[in-house]
Amino acid sequence: MGQHTPLYDAHVRMGGKMVDFAGWVMPINYSSQLEEHRAVRQSAGMFDVSHMCVVDLTGEQTRAFLRKLLANNIDRLQAPGKALYSCMLNERGGVIDDLIVYFVQQNFFRMVVNAGTRDKDLAWLKKQAAAFDVNVRERAELAMIAVQGPAAREHVLELLEPNLRDGAAALEPFFAVPNVDEHDWFVARTGYTGEDGFEIILPGRDAETFWNALAERGVRPIGLGARDTLRLEAGMNLYGSDMTEEITPLQAGLGWTIGWEPADRDFIGRAVLDQQRAAGAGSKLVALVLEGKGVLRNHQEIITSAGNGEVTSGSFSPTLGRSIALARIPAAAKGETCEVDIRGRREPARIVKLPFVRHGEIKVSI
Repeated sequence: MGQHTPLYDAHVRMGGKMVDFAGWVMPINYSSQLEEHRAVRQSAGMFDVSHMCVVDLTGEQTRAFLRKLLANNIDRLQAPGKALYSCMLNERGGVIDDLIVYFVQQNFFRMVVNAGTRDKDLAWLKKQAAAFDVNVRERAELAMIAVQGPAAREHVLELLEPNLRDGAAALEPFFAVPNVDEHDWFVARTGYTGEDGFEIILPGRDAETFWNALAERGVRPIGLGARDTLRLEAGMNLYGSDMTEEITPLQAGLGWTIGWEPADRDFIGRAVLDQQRAAGAGSKLVALVLEGKGVLRNHQEIITSAGNGEVTSGSFSPTLGRSIALARIPAAAKGETCEVDIRGRREPARIVKLPFVRHGEIKVSI
């Protein structure tokens, strides 16, 4: 039996279909996955993401530690509350995990990493932190609820205590209320859906009360199924599918997350990335819209003019009404078309620019 989040009983009460996910018992859906997806695009939905791992990093050398640890440059975080998306790499340049880190104070940064990589992430963090005398503290007692959609911020702001409401209302995207208050609530204007909203980190004991209050306001609970189609439409990578320890950020379409400057910042994995940048990464991640029949699924073979690749994330897009995917193909592949092997049939697909959907608006031609 997997681990339960503080919201497990609420999921069961609301009719969630519970499945194993990265060692946690989580809702895949509550009713129609299509309706849940559309609720987020059109109004607001809430996600239990308490299985994610919250880690607090403290100590006088925390910034220096993160400067070495992360591919993105932590020195971009100067304003309290600012968030940074980055990959954490091994010495071969492969992605150990992708994560968000928040600047709280000069000696205090908060990091959120993936559930499925929790154990290896914590081990890697502690190993690398030893040289910097940085304290690595997992906050397992905290829960995390994401509320996403065009009406999401309105619903959340109505429920926050006054000491948090004003700060949360003034947040720009990719910022959090900078101070962890005495009740340990942390509100960030971030998400994984391509819609506006908040991710709220809060004590586990408060999670069900807050969840129920959102439900009373008409915010719909959303399962892992719709979370995946939403992030795919938004062109957001999934760890373990679109990137792994064998794939570098340059091969995962995440070159924009690498802090190349200053040139003397010797972050872990940099030497390999510098070589790939100069010589070419060999493969690239692209976005596909299927022109023919069928549904794009992970691991289907892609046929291009320069050789074969494979689908890394594929699904039917409720917003586009078409099948879409992220796929890794040879870097030398040219043109805007390719073919996908679907059950022995070669179906045509078009290579498009990400995202597919952002803030409810279709961004590609269909």
